[in-house]
Amino acid sequence: MSQLLLYGTEADLLEIEGKVSTRSPEEAEALLNAYSATLEGVEEGKIVAGTILDYNESEVIVDISFKSEGVIPRHEFKNPDELVKGAHVDVYIEQIEGDDGQIILSKQRADFMKVWERIRDAYETGEVVEGTLLRRIKGGIVVDLFGIEAFLPGSQIDLRQIPDMDALIGQNMGFRVIKVHKSRRNIVVSRRIVLEEERSRLRDQIIDTLERGQVRDGVVKNITDFGAFIDLGGVDGLLHITDMTWGRIQHPSEMVHIGQKLTVKVLDFNDRKERISLGLKQLQEHPWKTVASKYPEQSRVSGKIVSITDYGAFMELEQGVEGLIHISEMSWTQHVKHPSQVVKVGDTVEAVVLRIDTESEKISLGLKQIEPDPWSTIENDLPINTVITGVVRNLAPFGAFVEIKEGIDGLIHVSDMSWTKKVNHPSEVLQKGDTVTCMVLSVDKEKRRISLSLKAMGEDPWKVVPNKYPLGKQVESPIVRLLDRGVVLELEEGIEGFVPLSKLTEEPIRVPSESFRVGQSIKATVVEHDVESRKLTLSCIDSSSDWRAYVGQTRSADDNRTTLGDVFRAAQQAQNQ
Repeated sequence: MSQLLLYGTEADLLEIEGKVSTRSPEEAEALLNAYSATLEGVEEGKIVAGTILDYNESEVIVDISFKSEGVIPRHEFKNPDELVKGAHVDVYIEQIEGDDGQIILSKQRADFMKVWERIRDAYETGEVVEGTLLRRIKGGIVVDLFGIEAFLPGSQIDLRQIPDMDALIGQNMGFRVIKVHKSRRNIVVSRRIVLEEERSRLRDQIIDTLERGQVRDGVVKNITDFGAFIDLGGVDGLLHITDMTWGRIQHPSEMVHIGQKLTVKVLDFNDRKERISLGLKQLQEHPWKTVASKYPEQSRVSGKIVSITDYGAFMELEQGVEGLIHISEMSWTQHVKHPSQVVKVGDTVEAVVLRIDTESEKISLGLKQIEPDPWSTIENDLPINTVITGVVRNLAPFGAFVEIKEGIDGLIHVSDMSWTKKVNHPSEVLQKGDTVTCMVLSVDKEKRRISLSLKAMGEDPWKVVPNKYPLGKQVESPIVRLLDRGVVLELEEGIEGFVPLSKLTEEPIRVPSESFRVGQSIKATVVEHDVESRKLTLSCIDSSSDWRAYVGQTRSADDNRTTLGDVFRAAQQAQNQ
């Protein structure tokens, strides 16, 4: 009978309603009672048991023992394993009869109604419930909570911002229900509240047991320019940049990253244990404990240049151990104005340990000591009177610097540039870049100085002056300079003679320019030689008076001049004999 009622024709139904009287009144009444029995419990807003009859891509056909089948949208079956023909399923009756005469059913709403009481209890009592993160949506993540969907806002996922929420999908977590709305089927959950409560519990536990010198595990929570904040499990501590490594770093991010697990040492904290100082390098042995034995003086070491200052460069021997290469220890020969001329940050170089001060944690290193000092053998390499050829590297007001070999210069003083010419500036004789041949005059190894001579490459013309211009010899030469005290004559190229004002004329004059001019040729007599001072004295007045004037002249014992008086006295002595 029930099959007839469930799947009967329209004539059967009309017959039941009394519109068609093909059966006896007793039969019709029995049929009506049987039909009414099938309607008991079937009403909108109720949850009833059903059986899956069939399904397609968009909907599932369910038999709830009513006059027609019910329809459920297929997307409400989240688990594909539930779609089995003949399987039993609880459904919620949305509408007895839809537009096409079918019953509108909902599995999701039935699921919601079944767990609603449990969710409401969890909301009211604050119970932590477990759920699975299903998928990400705008503003947060959908969570499977007892088979129904709840919303987890992004701000409620963790204690800190989660960079990749997609990585959480599929994980099971504990949540607190923070908002419910039955009619809207709206449930909001929070994981952050659960974590905060756990953090608070752990914080109290840590604070009670925290001691200086403890070693604890933590997670990097945040990074700043001056350090990193470490979550010790409910309480944060600061790992300062200076306590991260015995070595040198520019920023904490070179050592740690957010989310990294670290083992740290508790260095200090205030009375209420709110500010906790942590250390990472303190878990390692201080590198300076073994420096003296690892890097003895005069040993060769290799390291990387980590910093450059005006006075030198710092070289890292190992993490936490640096040595200073002073600018004065960079080259035996080169005048280094700045360390960057020799090394750059990042260079790996070899140096010699000069001194170690373990108390001050200082190491002095030498770069030039890697090579032998070229000045140590310079006296043997360049004996006096050695002729060398070099390039004029630089000019100074007092002379020219000539590069003898790489890094070693010698100085040609202006006084050693010419035997005869008075050189006021080296540029009158040499130019920068000129190749010049000269002679070594002296070598001072201690002061690192080499004196060179250009004029020594030629014969001193003054050696023959006394013979070429004997006393009493008369010459006629042009005036090259007028001085207040006399005039200068050019006897030949490089050889000049001086006529004092008193020896210019018989008649007294105030200044030579009153009677003479440059270029004018005058006659004079050689009256004095001073080879050591390179001076020739001449006289233009009568030679006989000159003889008389110089006869009585006296000189000190160290005066090497030869005068006409000397000649006259020698002649008289020879005549008397």
